[in-house]
Amino acid sequence: MFSLLSMSKKFTGRIVALMSIIWLAACQPISLSGGGSGGQRIDPKAPVPVALLVPGGSGNGGDDLLAKNLENAARLAMADLQGVKIDLRVYNTAGNPTQAASVATKAVNDGAKIIIGPLYAEAANAVGLAVADRNVNVLAFSNNAQIAGGNVFILGHTFQNTANRLVQFAKQQGRGNIMTVHARTNAGEVGRAAIAGAIANAGATQAGVGSYEFSQEGITSAVPGIANTIRSSGAQAVFFTSDTAGALPLLIQMLPENGVDRNIVKFIGLTRWDIPAQTLGLPGAQGGWFALPHPGMSAKFNSRYSAAYGQPPHAIANLSYDAIAAIGALAKAGKSNALTVSGLTQGSGFVGASGIFRLRADGTNQRGLAVAQIQNSQIVIVDAAPSSFGGPGF
Repeated sequence: MFSLLSMSKKFTGRIVALMSIIWLAACQPISLSGGGSGGQRIDPKAPVPVALLVPGGSGNGGDDLLAKNLENAARLAMADLQGVKIDLRVYNTAGNPTQAASVATKAVNDGAKIIIGPLYAEAANAVGLAVADRNVNVLAFSNNAQIAGGNVFILGHTFQNTANRLVQFAKQQGRGNIMTVHARTNAGEVGRAAIAGAIANAGATQAGVGSYEFSQEGITSAVPGIANTIRSSGAQAVFFTSDTAGALPLLIQMLPENGVDRNIVKFIGLTRWDIPAQTLGLPGAQGGWFALPHPGMSAKFNSRYSAAYGQPPHAIANLSYDAIAAIGALAKAGKSNALTVSGLTQGSGFVGASGIFRLRADGTNQRGLAVAQIQNSQIVIVDAAPSSFGGPGF
C-alpha cells in the first residue's frame, strides 16, 4: 500500500514547482484594443528589445534555480538565432505579483516591446494588467488558462491540449467510450473539465465520471464504486487526472483488483507517467497511454543545455527557449508586426525546444505531442508528435 502522506507532499511540490501554481483564484484578463493589431511593432533589422521576468530574488532557492534555468534557456535560444538580434534584459519578480507588475512597468519604460514571463499565474495576471494600456503583449510561463486572453499568452503545457490529443487518439483506436476519474480538488476538477471538453470536441462519448476525496481513505473507499461504474458503463478507456506522485499508483493498482479487466479497458493519463521513471515499472501502468513532447527534440535540447551549462535543464526551461525562438522566427521573416497578436498567432506556429507549438488568439496554446505507451516497463511511441500543423487550429 502506498503512503498517501508522501504522495501528497510530492504532488503538492510538483504542482507548485512544475505547474506554475496554476490552481489559484480565477483572474480576469484585459483585452487590448485593435484586435489582431494589439502589441508593439518593431524594426526587424534592429535588435528586438525583450524583457525576461524570472522569479529570482524571493529568498527561495527553488525560485532562484528556476530563474537561472529560464535565463540560460533564453540565452541558448538567442545563440541559435541567425540574422536576428535580441536585446534581452532580465528582471527579478521574487515570485510576487506586486513586484512583477512593478518591474514589468519598468521594463516597458526601459524600452521592452514584449515581455517573456513571469512564471506564477497571479504574477503573470498582474503583469498583463500593468502593461495592457502600454499595448505590450506578455508571453507567460504559466499554464493557467484562466489568465490567458487579451495581452497575456500562456506558454505552459495545458490540460486541454493534452486531453485533446489523447482523446482523439483513443477514438481513432476504437476506444471512444471514455470514463473519467478525478480527485475532488481544484486541480482534479480542472482536469475533469479538460477531458470533458476533449470528448465533446472529438465526438467521443462520456461513459461516466468517478471521483474521490484526496486521501488514502478516500481513494480506497471510492475504488469499488468507480470500478463498478467502469464495468457497467461499457467504458473502453479510463482517463485519470492524477499524477504519478499523487493518487495514480494506488488507482491503477486497485481498479484491476476490483474487477476492471485491463484487456478490455485502456488506462490513459492526463499527466506524464514517465516522471518519476519508477512509475514505468508499476504493473498497473503497463499498456497505459500518456502524452509527451517530441522525444527527439526534447533530448536534443536537454543535451545542448547540459553541454552549455554543466547540468540538465529544469522541466520548464524549454518554455523560455520557445518564447525567444518564436520572436526570433517572426523578426527574421521581416515582420514588423512580429510582436502583435496577429504575428504571434500565425497558424503555422513555431519550432521550439520540444517540438512544434502555436499561440491561439484566446491566449492559450497548442503543442504537438506524441502518444506513448508503457510496454515491459519501457516507453514506446505509438503515435509520433506531428512535425507541422495541418490546419488553422481549434
